[in-house]
Amino acid sequence: MELTVECQKRLENSKPNALRRNGKIPAVLYGHKGAESIALTLNAKVAEQLLKKASLNNTLINLNIPDIPWNGQTLLREVQSHSAKGFIYHLSFFAVSAHGTLEVGVRLHFVGEPVGVKLSGGMLDTVMTSIQVKCLPQSIPDSIEVDVSAMKIGDALHIRELTLPPGVTAIAEPNQLVVSVLNTQGGATEVEETAASV
Repeated sequence: MELTVECQKRLENSKPNALRRNGKIPAVLYGHKGAESIALTLNAKVAEQLLKKASLNNTLINLNIPDIPWNGQTLLREVQSHSAKGFIYHLSFFAVSAHGTLEVGVRLHFVGEPVGVKLSGGMLDTVMTSIQVKCLPQSIPDSIEVDVSAMKIGDALHIRELTLPPGVTAIAEPNQLVVSVLNTQGGATEVEETAASV
């Protein structure tokens, strides 16, 4: 998924709180020219809509800054918001088009009901809900599907066994446990015994 957002360059003497009172959110763009950054503003309603659709370090955002002018692909790196009231304080974007492969976090989407849960009363134990991967900006997957329907009690899936989209490589340790089916009826399974001995 790719989104398009328009920002404006922030005036040098503008105060963040004054901007927020006028319906603007302060933001910053990094990485478009080495270590240089650009102070920006964007409409608060646009920022709210963006956060409903985009996830941190995962969704490509086509950022358009007409008054510089600059246009390019970015990732949303950081969102600062009020802990109690939830309104947005500040957004940070990172330009990705000139940086080759990226390291991003991708959500794991578990599909199906394991045989060991449905027929044997076991319990699906999801150890990881996302993994770090390396890929080009245009290859960032929205999620990685993990089919657990054939798993029986005692079965386990590790990072090395995940089916990743073309051009996407897992960064984490290949033997890291992702998901297993535990025995809830008493008596330790092979997975539980292995975990206990580590």
